[in-house]
Amino acid sequence: MPAASALFEPYTLRSLTFPNRVWMAPMCQYSAESSGDAAGVATDWHFAHYAARATGGTGLILVEATAVSAEGRISPGDLGIWNDTQVEAFRRITRFLRSQGTVPGIQIAHAGRKASTDRPWLGGAPLKPQSEEGWQPVGPSPLAWDEHHSVPTKLTVDQIQEVVGQFADAARRALDAGFKVAEIHGAHGYLIGQFLSPHSNKRTDAYGGSFENRTRLALEVTDAVRAVWPEELPLFFRVSATDWLDEGGWTADETVRLAALLKEHGVDLLDVSSGGNASGVRITTGPGYQVPFAARVKKETPLPVAAVGLITEPGQAEKILANDEADAVLLGRELLRNPSWARHAARELGGEVHVPDQYHRSV
Repeated sequence: MPAASALFEPYTLRSLTFPNRVWMAPMCQYSAESSGDAAGVATDWHFAHYAARATGGTGLILVEATAVSAEGRISPGDLGIWNDTQVEAFRRITRFLRSQGTVPGIQIAHAGRKASTDRPWLGGAPLKPQSEEGWQPVGPSPLAWDEHHSVPTKLTVDQIQEVVGQFADAARRALDAGFKVAEIHGAHGYLIGQFLSPHSNKRTDAYGGSFENRTRLALEVTDAVRAVWPEELPLFFRVSATDWLDEGGWTADETVRLAALLKEHGVDLLDVSSGGNASGVRITTGPGYQVPFAARVKKETPLPVAAVGLITEPGQAEKILANDEADAVLLGRELLRNPSWARHAARELGGEVHVPDQYHRSV
């Protein structure tokens, strides 16, 4: 008999069991309602998008970066979870995902200085604060993302504490909406990642300078979310393992140090990505190019990890787990191309995956 596929073994964190290790990475759709009382509300697009991956056998779906406040959105089309109208729209999605055996998760986020940007298919240009859909970004320091973006307003200590409270409120609402995993977005140059990196954080107070100070917001948000997130449910944190800068940026060494601290503060898994905090940086990519960062965290800390980044082939994903480089794999663009990737991988690797009754003819 062939050996069982690691990719299709169940995985348990706290009291929650995932049916397999094929997970969907958060990927913004920029398709929420954008104005008035409906701003940030999920639409039929989101239902169809996530439902397709659930019927395809994906074990965990992490809903895209969902803003903890209106000013925390990347674009006017971002999802939000700062009010109860947004919660109600999410319930339809989480209910369907659970009906297919998929664990519903959500990434809660604040864009910081990268906020107020148009949708990618409309050019992705920064929206000026005085424009119809734009607003004033905020950040750790008055440093713009690039020469085209507005200079962000430097957050005061009191405003930082408001953001911490917004993350906690978002986690409460996420639970009410039916999500079983919450992920704090600390990657890709958004607000928490901006505080982590000396490239974007030039503060001289308790939130800037030393490693301890630059990680303060990440740990305060983690503590606030963990305090309201049920003890039996897992909490994830997404990090950019490196800014890909030769000097003056966040490093892989610091990621390992942060991972150990996050474990102490109640995080159950580190979602290891990279980049996004420095404009114009050239990154050499290739299949699994970020996996070594996840593997290092897994080797040097007690924190479980998920690997992400150009993971496209079943054999490739299986090897990552078999080599103990990660505990799960997060697929991004490959799941956009093939919503039923998990089902096809199970057929290739000899694993088992949920197939809806209506689709049994496809097996």
